[in-house]
Amino acid sequence: MIGKLSGRVEFKGEDHILLDVRGVGYLVYCSSRTLATLPPVGEATALYTDLLVREDLLQLFGFPTMVEKEWHRLLMSVQGIGAKASMAILGTLGPDGVSRAIALGDWNALKSAKGVGPKSAQRVVNELKDKAPSVMAMSGGPAVASDVPDQDVIEPIAPIQIQTSSAQADALSALGNLGYAPGEAASAVAEALGETPDATEGELIRMALRLLAPKG
Repeated sequence: MIGKLSGRVEFKGEDHILLDVRGVGYLVYCSSRTLATLPPVGEATALYTDLLVREDLLQLFGFPTMVEKEWHRLLMSVQGIGAKASMAILGTLGPDGVSRAIALGDWNALKSAKGVGPKSAQRVVNELKDKAPSVMAMSGGPAVASDVPDQDVIEPIAPIQIQTSSAQADALSALGNLGYAPGEAASAVAEALGETPDATEGELIRMALRLLAPKG
């Protein structure tokens, strides 16, 4: 399994790049969002990758973060969602948008991706809602390009840790300890974050509890 590639961008197409890694060219398919963030041809970059293996096909898909790669893997596990649909969803919403849409049960947001119908979008929400908290709490880092002084010598490119909201992860954990199901906890935290993106752990918990409180 090829999990990560670091090299120079040799070519950029509409849905893929050719990545030169020590003289070997890898064709890596990426979402439109990822392609837009990659450096120009000739510059270095790194991508986490997922290999799709079929009888007559081998395809590599590239992602700037482990969170996005994990969502691709989970989306692909849903019946009716192939690699093309998964990349369309990630390209339209990004990993954070996917997390929020699934946690909130917002299948209309998923349906906005090209090639994703209402039934498939609803199936994604129903099958992945309880898995959203663990992905939302992942502390992954983006693969970041660095200068490459020599084509034949490519130093390993270490991922830089990004803040994936420890407050969010702690709030999810706290709500779980209070007995709330993962799906409803993730939905409440996602809604709270939508209203107050910079909320602290305590603020998130209080807002989520208000949202989870019985109505009436």
